[in-house]
Amino acid sequence: MTVPHRSGFETQSEEVTSERLPVEGSIPAWLAGRYVGNGPGQFEVGDRTLGHWFDSLAMVRGFDIDDGVSYTNRFVRSRDYAFARDRGRVRTQFPGTPPDRPVWTRLRQALTGEFPDNPVIGVARIGGELAAITESPVALTLDPDTLETTGRIDLTAGLDADLTLGHPHYDPWRETLVNLGVSYGRETTYTLFRRDKQTVEPTATVAFDDAPYVHSFALTERYAVLPAMPFGLNATELLLGVITRATFVDAFERFDRPGEFVVVDRETGEVAARNRVDPLFVYHHANAFADGDDLVVDLVGYRDQQAVTDLTLANLRSDSPSVPRGDLRRYRLPLDGGRATGETLREGHMEFPVIDYPGRLGRPYDRVYVAESDGDAALPTRLARVAVPDGDAVTWAEPGAFPGEPTFVRAPEATDADGVVLSVVFDAETDDSFLVVLDATTMTERARAPLPHRLPYGFHGQFYAATDPVRSMA
Repeated sequence: MTVPHRSGFETQSEEVTSERLPVEGSIPAWLAGRYVGNGPGQFEVGDRTLGHWFDSLAMVRGFDIDDGVSYTNRFVRSRDYAFARDRGRVRTQFPGTPPDRPVWTRLRQALTGEFPDNPVIGVARIGGELAAITESPVALTLDPDTLETTGRIDLTAGLDADLTLGHPHYDPWRETLVNLGVSYGRETTYTLFRRDKQTVEPTATVAFDDAPYVHSFALTERYAVLPAMPFGLNATELLLGVITRATFVDAFERFDRPGEFVVVDRETGEVAARNRVDPLFVYHHANAFADGDDLVVDLVGYRDQQAVTDLTLANLRSDSPSVPRGDLRRYRLPLDGGRATGETLREGHMEFPVIDYPGRLGRPYDRVYVAESDGDAALPTRLARVAVPDGDAVTWAEPGAFPGEPTFVRAPEATDADGVVLSVVFDAETDDSFLVVLDATTMTERARAPLPHRLPYGFHGQFYAATDPVRSMA
């Protein structure tokens, strides 16, 4: 039996350089810029299948949109990629795959904190350069036209940190990049910092006795919100993994403590509130904003750590994969430190919440775009514009189609949420992919551009307008 979604987890080795795509329908005349995404390209190293979705070797994909669409895709030439290509082995400890190295090499890597440099999560502009990023000490820079790998940026320079998160924010109020650095040791420390072209400035630190996993954080003009939930790394088990070959996923566990949101005041650098909450796992935030004496934080929330541990390739490629359910949730965080309260705005499965960014970042808003499942499929089968807070939705779907992350692009001089939504869609019926352009209000299709091949399911992307090259989402 052929499982429709399975080909989205198969390697695509073909690279294409600036191929002009046919366009069906009509792309708005104002839509001009570069849409760049990141995600898996290769799921094997040598004769070995990688263990986890997050282990796959990174492939960037770019679409030049201006009176038509031109397409380019490239593997990111990281050291992990070169080692896999030249030696057919895994160089460093991937999230779900141990390295193919002697025990003394694995010990050295553990003691020196040598992390993977395979940047598979997303892209960002760092110091004016386009770069592929992940949870790593480094970013790999890309030629914006060819997507060729051009160099490396040390993301921890100027910080007491082992790595930085793969979801930096663009701060529209201060026109800087804002992110978190992570340092592991006797305690785990998260350092909030901002970066411009010349400088890196730490602004706050938050320490924990355990090692909570933080994938992203929420941002307003005044505050940053860290979801310090009781899910993360058992450092002892991970260190023993040098001998036992246990991985990050093997060492991922639930801690015996409540969850909490940690609210950091960006002006003073102090912790403004620690709001206890029933445990939930968070990958991605939609938005946050002040409402009286509270902060409102919207996110996609999961029940527990299975949101990480269930995303093995063996499970995702199976006939009936068990995919964790993420709901769109809203939390109110009293700035006096009281307990957070939450409600479900829309039930999942859903992921990749995207807003009008930076137009509504840190401000009240009325809509969020998500990729969601109809409940029977393993992966998203439709794109939805969800009204907040009531949760009603307008959707786009097509039989046999599995859309990726939606990216909102605001129309020039728009006074509301007029614009389009871009997404790369895998068509299981043709075993190909296409770029779709949707009206952002009605979610009706305006245009599509079929690709010359199938792309594996991607993670995150950005649209950089020709006239305003700031990021389009967090």
